[in-house]
This record gives sequence, structure tokens and C-alpha cells, in this order.
Amino acid sequence: MRNFLAVLMILLTLSHANAADRIKDIVSVSGVRDNQLVGYGIVVGLNGTGDGSDISFTGQSLKSILSSLGVTTNPFDSFDVATSAGRPLEVDNVAAVMVTAELPPFVKPGQRIDVNISTIGAATSLRGGSLIMTRLLGIDGETYAIAQGALTVTGITAEAAGSSVQTGVPTAGRIPNGAIVERMVETPFDKTEHIVLNVHQGDFSTTNAITELINTTFGDGTAFALDSVSVAVRAPVDSSQRVNFLSMIENLTVTPGAPAARIVVNSRTGTVVINRAVRVETAAVTHGTISVRVTATNEASQPNAFGQGETQQVQNAEISVDDDPKQMVLFETGIDLRDLVEAVNQVGASPSSLIAILEALKQSGSLKAELVVI
Repeated sequence: MRNFLAVLMILLTLSHANAADRIKDIVSVSGVRDNQLVGYGIVVGLNGTGDGSDISFTGQSLKSILSSLGVTTNPFDSFDVATSAGRPLEVDNVAAVMVTAELPPFVKPGQRIDVNISTIGAATSLRGGSLIMTRLLGIDGETYAIAQGALTVTGITAEAAGSSVQTGVPTAGRIPNGAIVERMVETPFDKTEHIVLNVHQGDFSTTNAITELINTTFGDGTAFALDSVSVAVRAPVDSSQRVNFLSMIENLTVTPGAPAARIVVNSRTGTVVINRAVRVETAAVTHGTISVRVTATNEASQPNAFGQGETQQVQNAEISVDDDPKQMVLFETGIDLRDLVEAVNQVGASPSSLIAILEALKQSGSLKAELVVI
């Protein structure tokens, strides 16, 4: 715990309060965004690790693909004359999958993007499989890319004699550059009068600083803040001039506003992140743990050599209580992050105890920060 807090202190204090950032690192351009795509397909060529006959829609999908290619399947694959009942195909080397991808902004038809593939049936592994031509749809139902190719699967599983070993996730794979873009997503970048810059962390001081910097560099009235997140910038009408203008804005350096004091606590993993704006008023903290240890000893009580009786089992218990005293630590008014971490190190708190100390400081009113528990 001591080493963890020491590393945390170093990482968080490396960034001093008045560090300047490039505008491109703290904002995004409105309308310039990724778009998510999704599709349904089948993977073939598996070594007996496919869906088998348990998943009916896998066989239906395979028959549809074969029919579209002019292949007529055996009618008995779908109907059993003896029982007058349907019978699914045996498709141990085929798996039904969901295919997902992200379409970057401004990507043009003919360019390639990566795709991710995950099983949705009973397949146990996609290793060695190939995805058959799959349409990737946008939220509007239109086809924006076509995916196909051999999968890259990092996970592997092996079974023998009732034992199994699995490394990674063999039911998910990836095809780098596995989809060809067929349609471009329209953006308002070259059609609007203003370019809107959205700050990643909403802050009035940051948007005001960006507005003043742009107006100082390019002239008054070039930019104006809309709210704590958005800054509107008047841009040239010509597309090439607009790109050049935005590239100059992106490379300007600005000093963002100080972040709000915040402590983020992950109660499941015991992770605690404290930003540099956290302050603590005068408070005294002590931390100690009481450990109760019960030790059971089983013994046998036997009668004398010439006596009568039976051997009896006797259980003895030893109970000890350890009270681990800790020094009381005094927090002075206005201490910074380094002092706070050093004080917690002196207390010798574990992750769970550190969370309890922070919550107690917040309840007492001494911790001047927002405590976020996730």
C-alpha cells in the first residue's frame, strides 16, 4: 500500500497546475465522430468447434448463403420423412457470429477498417475460421461496409481426460482491415458557418481561455463561448482554407482551468485516485485494527493402562486479541496532495481502510473535494 500511494503521488504531481495543453488535446470538433456498425454473419472452417445442431439459425443461415450461390441443399436436411418433423443441419464447423466495427470520420469508400467478431451460439472456439461476406449496417439500416476474411483469435482452449485449460477468450476474434467501406457518412464540417469545439471536460474557465486565445490570435469576434463545453468559431467557407484554419487552431496552446477537486474510489478493487485540486482542512485521524484469532487444537484423552473407559476426543481453543495501535495524524489546513499521501502512508492504511478514512474526512467536513464511489 505504501508503494502504491508513493507511485500515485509521483504520477499526479508530475502535472503541475498551470500546464499548457494543445487545443487539439482537450477538445473535439462537433460532428467529427466515429459511427458504430453491426452485422450478422457466419464463420466457417472451424475444427469441430462450431454451433453444431443445437443452434437452428446457424443451419438456416448456411442454407440461405448456399441458395444465394445457386447451391441446392438436400431437402432431408430440413425435414425428416420418417417422423414428419424438422431436422437441423449438422454444422460443427460453422458458427453464427455478430460483427461490429467503428467507422471513423471522413473515411471514404474503398478504405478498410478493423472488425471484431463474437459468437452468439454454442461455438466453443473461432480459431482457424474465416468470416463469410457480411454486411455492416449503421443505425439507419443502410450498409456502410462489407466484412470478410480470416480471423485472428488469441484465445485457446484444450480438453483431455476430463481436464481443460483455457487461455484468453477463444470465442471472440478480430480481422485487421477486414472490412471495405462502401458508403461515406455525411458530416456538417464543410457546410456550417461555424465550427463548434467541444471541451472534453466541461469547464467555464477552459472555454473562456480558448475563446480569448483564438480571438487574440485571429482577431476579435472569431470565436465565442456557447456554454461550459462548446466554443463556436467562425470558419472560412472554402474547404481547403477551413482545414488549414482548423489545423492552426488545434496547435495553439492554452492553459485550461483548474479541475474540480475530486477523489474517485473503486470500492470493488480498492483503487483510489486523488487529483491535484484536493484540499483538507485541519483534522486529526487515527487508524487501528483489532484482530481476533481463534486457534483450535484437537487432542485425544485416553484412560490409564489398567483402567476402564474409552478414548475421547477433546477440542481445545485458544483465543487471542491483537489491537494494532496507530499514531494519530494531524492534517493542517490547506495541505496539498503530497502531504495527504504522506499522512496516509504514516497511518499505514490498506486500500479498504483508506476508503473509510476518506469517507470519514468527507463526513466531518474536512475534505474539500467531491468523493465519487464507483
